[in-house]
Amino acid sequence: MSDTRVKQRVEILSESELCRTLARLASQVLESVPNIDDLVLLGIPTRGVHLSRVLSKELEQLTGNSIAQGSLDPTFHRDDLVRIGTRMVQATDLPTTVEGRQVVLVDDVIFTGRTIRAALEALQAWGRPQRVFLLVMVDRGHREVPIQPDFCGRKVPTKRTENIELRLREVDGEEGVFLEEIKS
Repeated sequence: MSDTRVKQRVEILSESELCRTLARLASQVLESVPNIDDLVLLGIPTRGVHLSRVLSKELEQLTGNSIAQGSLDPTFHRDDLVRIGTRMVQATDLPTTVEGRQVVLVDDVIFTGRTIRAALEALQAWGRPQRVFLLVMVDRGHREVPIQPDFCGRKVPTKRTENIELRLREVDGEEGVFLEEIKS
């Protein structure tokens, strides 16, 4: 039996728009964090980790300072593993303690909010930050828990049958944000 699904892809942010959006998000983070030495960026696997690295480089260019950047895998703190299934767990990599720091959780897309809820729970196991911010490239709506991003690249209302994909050159060979819909 052949697969009759056709994936339609629409560009939401071009490469140049993505670049400008990253610059804006970096500036917003700098305006919100009183002391850049207290800043820690933690990407949420999988695409949030790559976005966090790109954002870290952008912040380093703006400030001339090295930015603490790592990853936080919330898989074992999820309350919906039965529904979404599991993926290979990635090791949490904290570049420094989070105790008393300004932590920015970085993810590519916020959807139901359950990943972020789990990430906040996972973060508590590593210490008590002074403040936690959430930065996402795309907010697609459909929240199931009351979580909103502090920094958001673009709001894109979607259908549940659609998917948002962040593509980064260093990982994918192309850059942009795309909306995909699978039609039968």
